[in-house]
Amino acid sequence: MSGDADVIVVGAGLSGLVATYELVRAGRRVIVVDQESEANLGGQAFWSLGGLFLVDSPEQRRMGIRDSAALALSDWLGSAGFDREREDHWPRRWAEAYVDFAAGEKRAYLHRLGLRVMPTVGWAERGAGSASGHGNSVPRFHLTWGTGPEVVRVFREPVLAAAARGLVTFRYRHRVDGLITEGGAAAGVRGTVLEPSAAPRGAASSREPAGEFALRAQAVVVTSGGIGGDHELVRRNWPADRLGPAPRSMITGVPAYVDGRMLGIAEEAGASLVNRDRMWHYTEGIRNWDPIWPDHAIRIIPGPSSLWLDATGRRLPAPLFPGHDTLATLRHIVSTGHDYSWFVLTRSIVEKEFALSGSEQNPDVTGKNLKLVLSRARKGAPGPVQAFLDKGEDFVVRRTLPELVAGMNAIAPGPRLDAAQVEREVVARDREASAAYSKDFQMMSVANARAYWPDRLTRVARPHRLLDPAHGPLIAVRLHLLTRKSLGGLETTLDSQVVRPGGEPFEGLYAAGEAAGFGGGGVHGYNALEGTFLGGCVFSGRAAGRAIARSLG
Repeated sequence: MSGDADVIVVGAGLSGLVATYELVRAGRRVIVVDQESEANLGGQAFWSLGGLFLVDSPEQRRMGIRDSAALALSDWLGSAGFDREREDHWPRRWAEAYVDFAAGEKRAYLHRLGLRVMPTVGWAERGAGSASGHGNSVPRFHLTWGTGPEVVRVFREPVLAAAARGLVTFRYRHRVDGLITEGGAAAGVRGTVLEPSAAPRGAASSREPAGEFALRAQAVVVTSGGIGGDHELVRRNWPADRLGPAPRSMITGVPAYVDGRMLGIAEEAGASLVNRDRMWHYTEGIRNWDPIWPDHAIRIIPGPSSLWLDATGRRLPAPLFPGHDTLATLRHIVSTGHDYSWFVLTRSIVEKEFALSGSEQNPDVTGKNLKLVLSRARKGAPGPVQAFLDKGEDFVVRRTLPELVAGMNAIAPGPRLDAAQVEREVVARDREASAAYSKDFQMMSVANARAYWPDRLTRVARPHRLLDPAHGPLIAVRLHLLTRKSLGGLETTLDSQVVRPGGEPFEGLYAAGEAAGFGGGGVHGYNALEGTFLGGCVFSGRAAGRAIARSLG
């Protein structure tokens, strides 16, 4: 058998581990190449909250949620808004296949590997306010027991066991600089060996060269992630016609190694790179008081009750409420001419409604500590949230509204807030919060959320006036735009095989995970429904591994 291995996997993140897992199950020899050190095995997935999009699951049914593949596909297509005849051909087919997976084999596939989910189901990305548009019609966000590290573990352990048997070889600190092609087919990779690095997981590492390498195989799988760690690349691909001008200021929600290099390398070799202007960035970013990587940011995962103001102190229009329509909110914030906004809320709201993205920000669930999880039901903010209240540079805590506005102005990078303007917004909101019925769409959304009993018990505060001192003190949070995911990528068939710009297969070249837009070059279309990124890595990595194993005979 020629070559250094049967298959080379470029990228040791989740989709690369899944592809490798499927390949070694079929007895194939795999080399996993990654520019980072062994400390980063599992990639971005390790840092994730571990949410999974599942449809008609046992957990949903126990919560009284009536879901179906048909409803989920309707939500997906309404959110995706596929409108490109050429570039959306494969993404649309991937969307149909992925929803079928989420409604069928996905839970059992992961369960067999030892993955478990929390008994309650979260309601993420509630949408744009219409039945046929963007958003989840019902709760579908299943939080993994163990968060992102556990999702990584269930694939890492069998892959490491295969490495012990000689089926898998890891080439850490090997940066791919080009694809090797023969007769139009991918036949290997070449690149630079980087000097050893002792940097901890996620931290920026040296790019000092220490040598060169070339590796050959019958197939190459690109699982190297997207572009969210490179702000200039994000700006270069920014859809100004759709989201407005690219922000001048952003903070980073992914490690520095998420640099998009392999996308350009594959395109230069002849691969089709599509939908590169589709991307997913968050509006609720906060600077980390204890950063791991440069400009490391955290996302607040909010409940629906906080009052959302733009940089000038004006309330965001309906239905741009916390947790509803990410990209529409992003577009509106950018349209104000500023790159930040504000939450105004109370201690009661922060204690019940604030969660933080990231496995490290949820030590109770990440550590599978049931006692700590149950402690969330007690009065008081969760420990990581309290740490940001105490130490976070974006948080202002005051007793009165004039004091709060003064504190906001002290950290505002843009226009000074007018205290009278902010007071008008707060008083108008409070008037509706204390009414039995309301014309305020946000108050309607809060009532709708509290009709779902898990939200009422654990996630959504009882409606109250922000100026009620019994619920104080008042809190303001300065929110930054936070880079996160590429929604476009290398165009692939349902077997994760990369195609060329003319639509013909690129022999020997496959892609999975974010590098493939989580499948097809953009399975999400223009909008994500949340809980779909890790699942997309699993589904596309699995498809790549199984297809290559079949093709090699």
